[in-house]
Amino acid sequence: MRSSNPVFSRRGFSRDNGAYAGFGTQQPQAGTTTNPYATNPYATDPSTGMPQAPVRGNAMTIDDVVSRTAMTLGTVILTAVISWIALPVDQDNLRTSYGIAIGAALIAFVFAMIQSFKRKPVPALILAYAAFEGVFLGVISSATSTYISPGTVIQAVMGTMCVFAGVLIAYKMRWINVNRRFYGFVMAAAMGFILLMAVNLLFSIFGGGDGLGFRSGGLGIIFGVIGIILGACFLALDFKQVEDGVTYGAPREESWLAAFGLTMTLVWIYMEMLRLISILKGD
Repeated sequence: MRSSNPVFSRRGFSRDNGAYAGFGTQQPQAGTTTNPYATNPYATDPSTGMPQAPVRGNAMTIDDVVSRTAMTLGTVILTAVISWIALPVDQDNLRTSYGIAIGAALIAFVFAMIQSFKRKPVPALILAYAAFEGVFLGVISSATSTYISPGTVIQAVMGTMCVFAGVLIAYKMRWINVNRRFYGFVMAAAMGFILLMAVNLLFSIFGGGDGLGFRSGGLGIIFGVIGIILGACFLALDFKQVEDGVTYGAPREESWLAAFGLTMTLVWIYMEMLRLISILKGD
């Protein structure tokens, strides 16, 4: 199962000539326990969960994913706190702080795109993305807290955590069936959503106001909820990616890709949650 992020498409664990060639491009047939990646020395037998060959110590584990994700998210949070403190959003400094935030977001976008097209994860790129993304989130969160409501940011954080926990529980309980049909539906919905938001942004830039109104009022609430649901769907795809990576013995370095994808998905959910709560609370 090749997973993607709602903002940036990434290669996930798919490789053409690595130690586990074809990962993400093949799937076991329904009703069988055949491992299509059995040539990988780190692969496990799905029927027993036991390694099919002696483990050499560099296969990806859940602990690897957790530690890399903690590092990446920790970088986002740290730089967000620093930018919140160092970049004031009062009337005298708002324009400057916003300019820095937009610049940081563009840099983060470039780093994320570079990583997305690389065949192997580059931890420095991923952490750099996280750092600049944190600067952007810090300024936006500070402005929201200042001009909308001080409790908006906490509510958005709590909401993001609840979505993460809810999807994780649903995935572990197998209430969510992540298959090719699910993947295709989510990707189609995400592309349509992003296209609409891009058109709305263009109209707002050249026409002023809120463009087509997709980010305010009743339509803003509807699209905010849709954005959060899409983020939840991509969390399920990310969990599937991690599960397959561990089961089929992806190299340990691939845990950085898992951290990269989970971080981008959580940032997406947080931004949609923040926007939705702001619409509900604001004018």
